[in-house]
Amino acid sequence: MINEEIRIPQVRVVDSDGGQLGIMSSADALELAYSKNVDLVLIAPKAETPVCKLMDYGKYKFEMAKKEKEAKKNQKVMSIKEVRVSPSIDDHDFDTKVNHAAKFLKDGDKVKVTVRFRGREIRHSDLGAKLLDRFKDALSEVGAADKPAKLEGKNMSIMISPK
Repeated sequence: MINEEIRIPQVRVVDSDGGQLGIMSSADALELAYSKNVDLVLIAPKAETPVCKLMDYGKYKFEMAKKEKEAKKNQKVMSIKEVRVSPSIDDHDFDTKVNHAAKFLKDGDKVKVTVRFRGREIRHSDLGAKLLDRFKDALSEVGAADKPAKLEGKNMSIMISPK
């Protein structure tokens, strides 16, 4: 809320440098703001005595938008990459899948390793668990498992996060 929108009888006023000007009526504070060619901006409405600051509102709004944009830019977006394998994977194929998963982890993404069982392969779910343990051990330098492997329908999966 700025200027005339402030309908609180008593406010604590702070000048643009951060110095306390004391508690005064909002009408007096507004008059003071107009005399200094700045806006009266309500900063802390929930305080015991609400706090208003004398500042250029357009500049304040621009600074806040700039800070928000900077925070959004610095925020790392983590996506989940999936690597699918079968329980009867060959050694070379396994190494290739491990290398792909390691690249994803180095890029900062989480990796979901899924073993897909087909037909009667589901009876040998212990093979899938062993395969996922091998995967977890192979990626131990660049990532760590969030939870133990779990079986969901015909798929067994594990989530690995970057270190």
